Amino acid sequence: MTIQRMDNVAIVVDDLDAAIALFAELGMELEGRAHNEGLFADQAVGLDGIRSEIAMMRTPDGHGRLELSKYLHPEASAPSPAAPPPNTLGLHRIMFAVDDLDDTLARLRPHGVEPLREVGNYQDAYRLCYLRGPDGIILALAEQIG
Repeated sequence: MTIQRMDNVAIVVDDLDAAIALFAELGMELEGRAHNEGLFADQAVGLDGIRSEIAMMRTPDGHGRLELSKYLHPEASAPSPAAPPPNTLGLHRIMFAVDDLDDTLARLRPHGVEPLREVGNYQDAYRLCYLRGPDGIILALAEQIG
C-alpha cells in the first residue's frame, strides 16, 4: 500500500486574517474557514481542549492546499529545538490520504513513528491521527471511511 496523495500542508499562524491575505495575494483561493474543537480534534491532534480556527487555501490549479490554523486554546507556542507540539508556530504538519490507516501505521512503526495519541474518527467520514516522524516532523494520516 502507498499513499494516495499529499492532501495539504498546515501552518500554525498567530494572525489568521493576515496569513489569508498573504496567500491570497500570491494567487491562492480561500476555500473556507471553520472552527475546530471537540473530542475528535483532541484525539487526532494529541492535545486536550483544542479550539482553533482554520482557513483552507487552494492553489489555482486546484491540486495543492494549505491549511492555516490559529490555535485559540491551547495557545500556540514558540518553536523549540526539542520535538515541538502540534500547535507550534510555523510548519505544522504534512497530511497524507491513505487507503488503509491501520496498515500504514503498522508499516511506519519500525521506523520509529508513533501516533501522538490515538486515531480519531471525524463524523464517521474519516479516521485520522497525527504522528511524530524524524527530527520531530509531524505527519498526519487520513483514511476516508464514509
